Amino acid sequence: MPGRKNKPTPSLDSTRQTCPIPQGILIAVGGHENKGEDPEKGSNQDQNRNFVPDGILTRFVEELAGNDPLVIVIPTASSVPKEAARDYHEVFGRLGVKRVETLDIQERADANHEDTLKLVNEAAGFWFTGGDQLRLTAILGGTQLLQRLKERYTYERIIIGGTSAGASAMSTPMIYEGRNDAGMRKGEIAITTGLQFMHDVAIDTHFIARGRIVRMAQIIATNPTCLGLGLEEDTGVVVSEGYKVEVIGSGLVTVLEGNNCTATNIYDISPNTPFSIRDLALHFLAAGEKYELPRPPELHL
Repeated sequence: MPGRKNKPTPSLDSTRQTCPIPQGILIAVGGHENKGEDPEKGSNQDQNRNFVPDGILTRFVEELAGNDPLVIVIPTASSVPKEAARDYHEVFGRLGVKRVETLDIQERADANHEDTLKLVNEAAGFWFTGGDQLRLTAILGGTQLLQRLKERYTYERIIIGGTSAGASAMSTPMIYEGRNDAGMRKGEIAITTGLQFMHDVAIDTHFIARGRIVRMAQIIATNPTCLGLGLEEDTGVVVSEGYKVEVIGSGLVTVLEGNNCTATNIYDISPNTPFSIRDLALHFLAAGEKYELPRPPELHL
């Protein structure tokens, strides 16, 4: 009986797969982005020399590819979806976008409908309004709409923008519950899996206006691999190639890095007990600043 030939073992280098570099662009905004000449009511834009009318939404439009791009507004997060979508129809039209459609997905079945997927395949840009980010993940998670959107973001130059809840849902992990003044005690905030356009990044919005730095620090304490992006109102980030970040808008982006923290007691304390974390790195970045997120790691390594 002839001896059995052993197949050569593939080298480690030949079996490694790396995450593909996304061809799409993300624009995540901290809420209250300007939609006209005057500062948004209740915002931090008044008397701010960085304020530019329509600045963030103009950038979204400028990034659109094609001669007659279609923009899809997705107001699923909002409790008043028609009103939320109408605001963006008006501003995008004023900024020169001739084709703007609304995908008002209120049930999971709507996100798997053939007509919905046809629009998703055609659009050059997508805009998620504010509201409740848990509605976004609970309704869109695992649907054909979200799967197709991720495929296109990975392999095509589309633009995915979102404000407030629409920005918070882009990342994983995602904050979905917790008072603005909460977070110093273990268990005061709730996190879940977001829409996963960005991994190991937590996005929080209205960050300075609502005093949310401590609740972000608690997320990082639970797993210092995660990086925190705190977006102030009328302020956002443009993310290209999945990791290159440019700050836009009139306010500040707060970056919290925990990968080099030296200690935390979050795992050792009881619920409702204040937590500790040492050597957390903090950056404040204004418009025009650049930052690089940790690059996606090789799969399963």
